[in-house]
Amino acid sequence: MSTTIESTAGAEAVAAASGKPATARAAVPSVAIKLAGRSALGDRALGLLGIVGFLVLWELVPRLGIVSEAYLSPPSQIIVTIFQLIGSGELWKHLFASLQRSLWGLLSAIGLGVTLGLLMGWFKRFEAIVDPILQLFRQTSAFALFPVFILFLGIGETSKVAIIFWASFWPVLLSTISGVRQVDRLLIDSARSMGASQLFVFTKVVLPAASPSIFTGIRLAGTYCITALVAAEMIGAHSGLGFLTLNSQEVFQIPTMYAGILLLALLGLALNYVLALIERRLTRWRRGLTLNG
Repeated sequence: MSTTIESTAGAEAVAAASGKPATARAAVPSVAIKLAGRSALGDRALGLLGIVGFLVLWELVPRLGIVSEAYLSPPSQIIVTIFQLIGSGELWKHLFASLQRSLWGLLSAIGLGVTLGLLMGWFKRFEAIVDPILQLFRQTSAFALFPVFILFLGIGETSKVAIIFWASFWPVLLSTISGVRQVDRLLIDSARSMGASQLFVFTKVVLPAASPSIFTGIRLAGTYCITALVAAEMIGAHSGLGFLTLNSQEVFQIPTMYAGILLLALLGLALNYVLALIERRLTRWRRGLTLNG
């Protein structure tokens, strides 16, 4: 976006220096935007070409016998397996279980992480009290705490959600604290000089200014959420995409194992896309600010 704006501004300057009329100068930005759009389409085409090339190579390696199909299933066979799972209804059971666990853990992490991060970033004394304890817990891996969660919460759904929550909580918390601290002090002082209350400054100045950093943490948490989901479902679970993957490996159903891996990757991509869409909707003001800047 910044490159497009810079090129547009440069084109306008050249048009003005050459003495072109205002209508000609007004047409320059639209031309630059069209060129930038074509460049973006070209990049997407190259990305799609790379994916297609990877899939073709993956298909050929086991088909040509370079790697045995017993260990590496071709993509065509994996897609057939996915459709078989859909037809039998088994896929929906595993997908619903994984979605339920990941969303509960992620939403809990977002709720507590954003709230605690805002408080720690805004109130220095509160941060001084809480930060040493959180720093201690932050160094402890969610997987290392898995036996503790099972001991206190059992092997049911609660322990699995707790694992996902623990892994997703820290990027949200740290990004929120960083976002609040990086708010321009001039904005806060300007609002206060006009008689704005502490609550108004926090909700109308600090929170919107920190939102880009907060959403960065939320999207990172979405990635960690899927990673923790796989580990949580591999122990003491009877459903879920992670369970499907591990169980298929144990009974040597290799196409089903790769189908589970592929579905987990697609689930992660879908979650990231949804979070990015929500971010764009809630931070529309940033686009206008960038264009005007």
